Amino acid sequence: MKRSITQKAVLAGFLSGMFAAAPATAADKPAYSPGASDTEIRLGSTTAYSGPVSAYGAGGRTAKAFFDMINANGGIHGRKITFISLDDAYSPPKALEQTRKLVESDNVLLIFGVSGTPTNTATQKYLNSKQVPQVLITTGASKFNNPKAYPWTMPFWPSYALEQKTYVDYILKQKPDAKIGVLYANDDYGKDHLNGIRAALEAHGKPKALVSAQAYETSDPVVDSQILNLKNSGADVFISATTPKFAAQAMRKAHEIGWKPLQFVTNASASISHVLTPAGVEASTGVITGNFAKAPDDPDLVNDPEVKDYLAFMKKWAPQENPKDLTSTYIVVNMMKRILERAGDNLTRDNIMKLVGSINNERMPMQQNKIILHTSPDNFSAYQSLQLQKFDGGRWVNID
Repeated sequence: MKRSITQKAVLAGFLSGMFAAAPATAADKPAYSPGASDTEIRLGSTTAYSGPVSAYGAGGRTAKAFFDMINANGGIHGRKITFISLDDAYSPPKALEQTRKLVESDNVLLIFGVSGTPTNTATQKYLNSKQVPQVLITTGASKFNNPKAYPWTMPFWPSYALEQKTYVDYILKQKPDAKIGVLYANDDYGKDHLNGIRAALEAHGKPKALVSAQAYETSDPVVDSQILNLKNSGADVFISATTPKFAAQAMRKAHEIGWKPLQFVTNASASISHVLTPAGVEASTGVITGNFAKAPDDPDLVNDPEVKDYLAFMKKWAPQENPKDLTSTYIVVNMMKRILERAGDNLTRDNIMKLVGSINNERMPMQQNKIILHTSPDNFSAYQSLQLQKFDGGRWVNID
């Protein structure tokens, strides 16, 4: 009998690496925290189904589809996954309100996969005070990798410092006398990226290469004036540390005014359907990002088993979504599945944190082959490197 998509993904993961062993309870005496039982595991998440970054909502819908597939195949160790994803509108107060509901009313075992630095910041202290795991959150802000101060928080996105170092290293290799302009969100997300750029330039001894840094508010309708200011600064390199809506606006405006810098966009805003296509192919072709996932439309990967499984999953379970954009979500939910499988009958919040803090040379389906994940009890940052890619007008292509 042919293996299912899920079975093949699990087998691939087991061959690629194993978690360090975590304490287990006796098979005849399961251990549970709130949100887990003999028949069910309740998982909570929030994302922006509305508001200025509603493009993130596709990730929530795809995660729901993934767990629907898992349940259709018997769940995890016979337990049904109840996945509850609420709208936070990328608003910190709303995120806290919805997270309280998930913990105190919906009685979830943990919170995972939440997108955004401001939203995760708003809930971090609350979840740690309640000793509820806040895991696999999709933000690379440095403050979330602090197991000593926040032992219940674990990020699962390349750190913004790592991402910007990757860009700066490449920029200075290609253009030693580069003049860099940055557009960044005036929030924790954007500021962390800006700090990463400054730190990387300092390490190269070239802090003055940053000639202009323009901030915007997520409530702003457009960023036209900021793009004009960046062009007028003389910048010949443009780093867009933005959320999807503004990344598309920035590319389009730069094209409209005839500004043609070497251009970079953060991987959180590298969606083809939500950013690059809306910006216009003529404006987005040539943009560079630092990715960690395989491109499902890469002709060189047409026979890759992981790509085949991913595309089959998307076609059957999330046909309304664009598979080019949801590979990172697929990686996150596969890691969540792997953690729950490894937890076995020890479904306590303490054990979940032991598992996320002991990832040992692991690789998830649809990750770039060179990307290996590793964590330790005192370092929850799993990603160590990124793959630079350039948009060729139709797909992302590896450039190094």
